[in-house]
This record gives sequence, structure tokens and C-alpha cells, in this order.
Amino acid sequence: MQLPEDFLLGVATSSFQIEGALDQDGRGPSIWDVFELANGDTGEKACDHYHLYREDVKLIKGLGASAYRFSIAWPRVVPDGEGKVNPKGLDFYSRLVDELLEQEIEPWATLYHWDLPLALHEKGGWKSRETALRFAEYTNHILDALGDRVKHWFTLNEPWCTAILGYQTGEHAPGERADTATVLKIIHNLLLAHGYSLQQIREAGDDHLAGIVLNPWIPLPLTESREDREAAERAWQEQVGWWFEPLFEGHYPSNVKMIRQSEMPEILDGDLELISAETDFMGLNLYFPGFVRHAPEAAPFYYEECGSLVNLPRTEMGWHVYPPVLSYALAQISKRYKPKAIYVTENGCATPDLLDDRGGINDLFRKEYLRTHMLEALRSREQEGVPLKGYFVWSLMDNYEWQYGYSKRFGLVHVDYDTLERTPKTSARWFAGLARKRRVDPWLHMETAAGPLVRRKQSG
Repeated sequence: MQLPEDFLLGVATSSFQIEGALDQDGRGPSIWDVFELANGDTGEKACDHYHLYREDVKLIKGLGASAYRFSIAWPRVVPDGEGKVNPKGLDFYSRLVDELLEQEIEPWATLYHWDLPLALHEKGGWKSRETALRFAEYTNHILDALGDRVKHWFTLNEPWCTAILGYQTGEHAPGERADTATVLKIIHNLLLAHGYSLQQIREAGDDHLAGIVLNPWIPLPLTESREDREAAERAWQEQVGWWFEPLFEGHYPSNVKMIRQSEMPEILDGDLELISAETDFMGLNLYFPGFVRHAPEAAPFYYEECGSLVNLPRTEMGWHVYPPVLSYALAQISKRYKPKAIYVTENGCATPDLLDDRGGINDLFRKEYLRTHMLEALRSREQEGVPLKGYFVWSLMDNYEWQYGYSKRFGLVHVDYDTLERTPKTSARWFAGLARKRRVDPWLHMETAAGPLVRRKQSG
């Protein structure tokens, strides 16, 4: 498949996962600085991108990527989350943007990728509506400093992870285990933060384009039975509609709201109008499918997750690999919610990354994962009319993988965490070829260090 002329091809990272330098140049602590992992890993050094950003921009240029999606660390810019701005923090991102533009790489900035300033957490964090207002102020500081050069903005990255993993299951910082009513309030405050931030971006000028990045859990029916298909639709309303309907339709799903009536957050006049203000695009992060079946005992939604019954390949994260979920998700989101444009903002996989006999990293699994998912993404555009405008690989390089520390590798580029040496993998060479040819090969390649051994057409 040929990449359309207007199709953006990029790579993505996030601030806490790569920057390091947690206590340098006036940066304040974030909730992740104090979140303790069982294996003792910290983000203190990470990939040291804070000092090696020029080298990393050259890597992006070498890959042929036309865009780089990065995130800005709120505590590096506003150490306490409010009040005094740190000029050295702003200067770092200004230098990064200049370096990208010098290399003809378009900067796409994410304003929040989970690193909430610790001082704001101690005042209530996302449980407090005030945090959404502080986020608007922070947005304005960033626009003042970078808005003359950065034109594409994402407000929040994966607010589901912030609310659910951070405040319900405790797997992410701040590691809390709140009740459902509190979590629903947190979700509403996060969506308000998006709305307030979008408002600031709109006031900065018509040349600024903005959206939000969502990572919906996409439920597929285990079988084609009517019961399982209905269960998948109920799961969709709870898992996907709860985020998309307020953002794109100005209301929470009526059936879910009825079930959660006693746990619903306070919604003030104007909240939903603010949340549902039109965006220029949305970002979709998707890595794996969900599988559900009807479960009469599983009140109130009567479905259960049943991925253990599905025999599919898995990544190092234990996630199923099923590329058609990407085209399905894109088509359904486009049909149901009608966003103006969609970008796949994260897609990738963790693999063992074994060395070949020449010292290279022969990550054929990742290469095939990316190739087949890219084909599905393009298919959704060609066959379903999805307004898909681009695709960002997660990730540019191996990094600090949140609660897993440094044990999982997603990068096109290998990072030696002792020496910080960067080594492009086989998948990086494939990506560079894709960027150069602007074509995704529909044939499956099996390669070793000695060269191609097998070439056969992919079934289906």
C-alpha cells in the first residue's frame, strides 16, 4: 500500500520516560518521582534525553520521520504546578523545538503525559477541580513560549490511565485505590482540563490545531452469537463511550449514567459544552484487542473479559497481537463520533530484542507488528473512509516503561541504560525504508543476519 501524500509518519516519546535530570535546572518533583517500583528502578537517568536531545533529534532525522510527538513535563516548566514559571525548563523545550525545525521535523507537543507536579497532588491532584484550572494556566505558559513555532497540540495523553491505573487500581502514580464515585469525579476533572486547555489554545490563534489522545479498550465479541455481540456493545458503552460521548456529543452515555447514577460527579452548567468543544483531530493509542462474552452473573453490564480463551501471539507485555482491531477501532470511532481527523498516536510492542551474530538487534517481531498494523490503518482509510491523517510509532527508543521500569523495550532504537548508547534495530531500518519509499510492503519478510531466507505472501 502506498502512503497518501498527506499522510504523516512520525515517532513518539514522553517526557518522564526519556528525559532524566529530575532534580536539575529548577525542575520540581512529579508524582512519578516518588512512586516506588518493586524492582527499584527510577526515572532519575532514563535515557538522559535532557542532555542528549540533539543526538536523539538526529536519530529521528535518520529514520526519515516527518514528525515527532513529544510531551512537555509540567513540573519542569511550573515546578509547583502553579505560580512561578521555571525559565530553564521552558528553555529546554525551546531548544528542542528549534533543533527539530532545523532538521525539518514537525513538532507535535503533548501537554500532559501523566507527570503531575507533586505539589498539586498534595492539594488534591485530579480529585480537585482546581487542578483543571491550573492546567489551563500551564497551557498558557507553554503557548507563550513555544506557540510561535509549535502548531500541533495534544492536551492530555490517555486520561484513562491517569484515572483508572493511577487512582483506582494503584498500578500507576499516585498509586491510590479510590472508590468508583471518586474515580468518576477524576474522569470529569480530566475532561474539564482538556476543555480548559483547548480554550487557551483556541485563544492563541487560528493557526494552532489541537486535540486529545485516547486509548480506548476495544471490546470484540468472543463469538458471533447475538448474546456476545450485545455484550460487546454494552462493553463499548462503558469502556469507550464514557470517554468519547462527552468529548464528541456533549453528554455521558445515558445507559451507563443510569447505572452509575448514585456515583455520578457534580456537573456544573457549561461543563459539557466546554468538554465537547470541537477539536481539529484526535489521537488514538492502540496496542491490543479486548475480547468479551455474555456473562449473566456479571451485573450490571453482563459481560466478562475473556482474552485467556483466545489463542493469539502475545508481546512481552502479555498483550494479544491482532492487527484487525486497529482498522475496526478506527472505522467504529469514525462512524460513531465523527472526529474531523484521526492520528494513530501510539502503536508498537515490547519484544525481547535479541542480539544477532553481528551485534545488531534483530527485532523481526516488532517489524512485523508495525507493518501489519500499518496496513490495517491504511485499509481503514481506503476502504472505510476513515479520516486518518498519520501514524506515530511508539516508541523512538527504549525507555522507562512506567510500573515496569526498564524491563520492557518498545523502541525502534535500542538504549544501553549503562552507557546510554543508542543502536537502531532492524525495525528502525524497516521504518526508514518505509519513510523513504512511502509504501508498506504487503509481503511478509523473514530475515536473519545472513539476509532474507523466506518470502511469502501474507495470508488473508
